[in-house]
Amino acid sequence: MCGIAAVHSHDADTVIDTQCAGASAGRSAGGFAGAFAGVDEMLDRLAHRGPDDRGTRMVGGHTWLGHRRLSIVDLDGGHQPLGGTHGDADWSIVCNGEIYNHQELRDEMPASAFGSSSDSAAALAVLRTDGPRGLHRLRGMWALCAATPGGGFVAARDAVGIKPLYWARTDTAVHFASELRAFTPEAQARAEIFPPGHWWSPEDGLHRFADPVPSHAAEADWSAVPEQVIEKATFESVSDSVRRHLMADVEVGVFLSGGLDSGIVAAVAAEAYARQGRRLKTFSVGTADSPDLLAARETAAFLGTEHHEAVLESEASRRVLDEVVACVESFDASLIRSAVPNWFLSELASRHVKVVLTGEGADELFAGYGYYHEQHAAPEALDAELRRTVGALHGLNLQRCDRVTMAHGLEARVPFLDHGVMAHAMSLPAHMKGLEDDGMEKGHLRRAFTGRLPDHLLWRRKEQFGTGSGAESLLSPLWDGRITDEEFAAAASGAGAPELRSKEELGYYRTFRSALPGIRPEAVLTRFATV
Repeated sequence: MCGIAAVHSHDADTVIDTQCAGASAGRSAGGFAGAFAGVDEMLDRLAHRGPDDRGTRMVGGHTWLGHRRLSIVDLDGGHQPLGGTHGDADWSIVCNGEIYNHQELRDEMPASAFGSSSDSAAALAVLRTDGPRGLHRLRGMWALCAATPGGGFVAARDAVGIKPLYWARTDTAVHFASELRAFTPEAQARAEIFPPGHWWSPEDGLHRFADPVPSHAAEADWSAVPEQVIEKATFESVSDSVRRHLMADVEVGVFLSGGLDSGIVAAVAAEAYARQGRRLKTFSVGTADSPDLLAARETAAFLGTEHHEAVLESEASRRVLDEVVACVESFDASLIRSAVPNWFLSELASRHVKVVLTGEGADELFAGYGYYHEQHAAPEALDAELRRTVGALHGLNLQRCDRVTMAHGLEARVPFLDHGVMAHAMSLPAHMKGLEDDGMEKGHLRRAFTGRLPDHLLWRRKEQFGTGSGAESLLSPLWDGRITDEEFAAAASGAGAPELRSKEELGYYRTFRSALPGIRPEAVLTRFATV
């Protein structure tokens, strides 16, 4: 895990550097005084994403690559940029994320294509072997920038957008970075989301190589298969993904919210660690005696994990609000409300582990939100809405998950959003994702993991994280005392302002605008439908 930055010049005489923090490309041959002015500062602004190592490279006269590293796999040999050793046509690459099928790819391509045992070397090997059209072979969460001395350049991002990437096309260069705050003021004004599942090169433009939901997800025919067999298939698919997401040369923990999804992840991970003679570490957060904190504590005791808790307090929560908004790079009220407890959770976990698994994505795959069933109950409508929300995750929960963890030098992994799990889940008929007779959601997933958690926890009703953790009760009332009705009415109707749906959202927007004054919200933000 890391942060990358890169700059690619419009002319062949410019230089680019990529790091896990960013990349740029420039038009004029002005060196660091031209298109590449400020590239070192770009990388410095991403230091929190990669405290273990820093690497930069000028590739040819057109590209600068920069990388900040959080060492997870191949601790001694994973320095980036990678590559650049096979002549003028060879790729140099900076990659942020994890490639979970890198071992399988090593069996399919020559060893000389890799150059190191790092999982990111698989991305380099694919470029060396197939070029950017082979990027669909990578399974995992990743974003990359790569260049050749002869003028080649490519940027790309995983199909779901689990790992962030932004780009800004200026008059002199194309700039890339893992976070908006890395860009110079000039580039911020042009910044946009780099679309998931795409690669871009100056010669070929933007190309989609994968959809958020795998294209073969609708091919399975479950009509004649007993439900118990399908539940077993779901169990095996999710469990296999959790075990693969434990891949690391460092210890991996689990964020345990007290809900179904993180409980499933923790149950599988705890069993896998126990087989190795190890004890899993779990982490939870909430106000004292909040429903989530109590449920997580009970789950941890049942699983026998080494459990750690962060107690959410009013004064501390309010004190970090501005920092959290600037970190998450959003002003969506629901997103910030859930980010605050996750801030303290990440701070706690980072003192014990470098990697955590989370339950993100399960609600979008198995219809865990109430509105799915209230507004999209018909099978075709439900399936379409699930696919839509999976495609929007990169700008909502995944953005919050990435930013808050990486602010503390912690990598978050999302096993439910594994390619295989998504393909399986989205192949299931929509009626299997409907409500139970008592109105309970995700009955299929719950039955698939019968016996892995106590029944009363397995069948515990869902609460929004900001509600179950107690964060909503701490934060939402704050704004009535800080913003008058007249202020809100004036701001909400102001020319050029984005839609502001509550006083709370206006408060977050003011902080967002102060932290990122040049950013156009409509170009970089995804928002929840309700606050």
